[in-house]
Amino acid sequence: MGRTSARGRHNGVRTARTALGMTQAELAGDVGVTRQTVVAVEAGDYAPSVYLALAIAQRLGSSVENLFGEQSAADRPGLGDGVGAGA
Repeated sequence: MGRTSARGRHNGVRTARTALGMTQAELAGDVGVTRQTVVAVEAGDYAPSVYLALAIAQRLGSSVENLFGEQSAADRPGLGDGVGAGA
C-alpha cells in the first residue's frame, strides 16, 4: 500500500496533541503507528486512513472533522469575532 499525500493540507493534530501535553511518540504508540507517521500527519505530508484518523481523533478527544476538516474553526475568517455566519 502506497503512501497517501496530503501535501498542502493543514490539520489540528499537533495543536490538539500539544494541548494534552502528549509527545509524538506517545500518540504514535497509543494509535499503533510509528512516530515518523505522526510527524508526517502533523506536517500535512501524509493523509491518514479513515481508521487512523478515527483513532487519532479518539485519542485526542476530538473529532475527525475538527482535526482534519477544511479549516479548523479558529482558522476560519469571521468565526469567533462576531462577523460572518452564525453572528
